[in-house]
Order: sequence, then C-alpha cells, then structure tokens
Amino acid sequence: MNFLKNLFRKKQAPIRSNQEFWSWFLDNQQSFYHIIKSGKDPETGFFDQLSQKLDELKPDIYFLAGMLDKERAELILTPEGVIKDIAFIEELVADAPELPNWKFTALKPAMDIANVRIDMNGYTYDHSNLSFYAIDHPDYPDEVDIVMVYDQYSKEDESTITHGIYLFLDNYLGELNAVTEIDNLKVMGRETAEKELIPVSKLKDYLNWREKEFVEKYEGVRHNTENDSYSTLEGTYQNGWTMIAVVNSSLMEWDSKASHPWMLIVEINYNGDDNNGLPDKSTYELLNQFEEEMMEELRDYQGYLNLGRQTGNNKRTIYMACKEFRKPSTVLHRLVKKYEGALDLSFSIHKDKYWQTVENFRQG
Repeated sequence: MNFLKNLFRKKQAPIRSNQEFWSWFLDNQQSFYHIIKSGKDPETGFFDQLSQKLDELKPDIYFLAGMLDKERAELILTPEGVIKDIAFIEELVADAPELPNWKFTALKPAMDIANVRIDMNGYTYDHSNLSFYAIDHPDYPDEVDIVMVYDQYSKEDESTITHGIYLFLDNYLGELNAVTEIDNLKVMGRETAEKELIPVSKLKDYLNWREKEFVEKYEGVRHNTENDSYSTLEGTYQNGWTMIAVVNSSLMEWDSKASHPWMLIVEINYNGDDNNGLPDKSTYELLNQFEEEMMEELRDYQGYLNLGRQTGNNKRTIYMACKEFRKPSTVLHRLVKKYEGALDLSFSIHKDKYWQTVENFRQG
C-alpha cells in the first residue's frame, strides 16, 4: 500500500515565493545539514534538490555550501556578478528563518587576501602572482579603470585567465564590492604593463578611497525633470523600417551625469510586421501604460531619470539613469511578472557613470 500511495501522490506545485522556498527548506533542513556535515553524497542528497527549487523560484541563482564551523553549515546564494539579481537574492536571504545549525549569506563575502587562492584550469591566482594599476581618464575623472596584471598571463588563454581573476576578486573584495566599485577591468601580463605595478593586497584600500571620494562628491545630487526639454528623433533601419526616439535633451547636456551611475535598460519586443516595425494602437497604449507605471515607482527626485526611449524594428527600448540599482531591480522584476503574457519584457542594469550607452542620443 505504501508503494501505491507514493505512486499516486499528488505532484508538488512549483515554488513561486520566498516564503514557499524557505518553508520547503525548513522541512528538509535537518537532512541537508547532516549531508553537508558528513560530506556524503551532497550532489543528489542536497545540491540537485536545491538547484531545482531555486530554478522554480527564479533562474540563475547559484550557491555555495559547506561547514562554517564545527556546528554550523553555511549556504551562500549568489547571482555570479549579475547586477539586476543582487537585490532579489538579498531579499531572499533576508526572509530566511533563524536556524541554529545554519547561516544564510547573500553574495560571496570578502576574505582575507592571505586565504584567497583560486586553482582553475591549470592556473593559480593568489596575492603572489597578481598586481594592478589604475588608468586615469581626464575626460571621465570618476571612472575607476583597473588593469590586473597576472604573472602567468597568456594571450591564448585570455578568457580563462580573466574568468579566474574575476573569481579571485569576488572572494578577495567580496562579490558586492567587486561588481559595484570597479567600472572597467582589463587583464594583461607584466611585459605589456604601462605603469608601475601595485601589489594586489592594496587594491581594497584603493577602491575604498575612490568610492568614499565619489560618494562625498555626489551625495544628495538630484534632478527634477519637470521643466526639461525633449527632442524627437527619427531615423530608418537598414530594412527600411522607421525608428522614432524621444529624448530628454536637457539631461543629455547635464554636467552631473556621474551622480546617477547605473544604467537601466528595459527592452520590450512586440509584433509590428504589419506596421513598418512600429506598434499598433493597442500595443502602443499598453507600452505607454507600462512606462507610466514604471515611472510612478521610479521618480526623478528620488534618483531615477528617464533619459528617453527608442521605438522601431519590433522593439521599444527605455533608458533610465539611476542613483542606485536595488529599487529598479525590485520594481522591474515585479513588473516583468505582472505583464507576463501581455508584454515580452526584459531588462538589464550596468555601471555607466557618463551615460555612454545613450551618447548617440546626445549627438542626435
């Protein structure tokens, strides 16, 4: 009879909320703890199940698990450097239950550099073979442009080595600092270095200094768009279809761009094949409804500036410069779910202190 009960047991509904995820984890936490502590079959006993449930909640959440000390296991959830998913993971961990044998951590934490060593694909990365220097840009004085110098650098294995160095920085600086404090990063060998090399052990202090200087410079800078001027630009794609852009021309000439260093890009695909690549009336109204709802939550005086939008070739793209990245991430994740089935929505967020993403709008 037990066999028959299992055979005809109702299939479990997929997880759709943080509360459902932690309820599932709570039901299994003791067995998961013993698997981690014993080290016996963690893949099938824990990791495979955890991966499935995280995928149900949201794809592209990764994790690390192990014993923090003799009595506590630690589960680290990470987006592997994807900015738009950081806030989601921080909120997920904030909702975690208090369990005596578990510690839950959002993002990979910083480590003492003496304890950071990455061995991957035949290469080793640690404080003994890594150094750096910074590139200064007179036209972009707030840009943090870092060159990492690796003693065993090989042009043929550049992508592998770059990946290894990113992993090293995640562990040394902490994942949050690694993705938010460095604007541009390049990797090269000693023989092509153009400036005096600085030990990588000093990188954390350098970045802390640059971040403090930046925050003090732009603290409290806001812009109200009520009296701004707008321009309409028209063009033609290679296929002959029309492109229409509406741009805040006042913001394009603003001299405090770096105060809003995060670029939010929202892309909405639609079918405009019968309308020269432009949306029909009902789609146009729905696109505007979405944008108005987004702007109602992301207000200019709070640090979220709608720079403009481009429509054509079956896609509308909206560009926003943001003071920070967490609230836009949360708002867009929710709106993507709300408009699922009605609009084909996606979004990304990246660091762009001088709004080079929309430089073509400024040039007309």
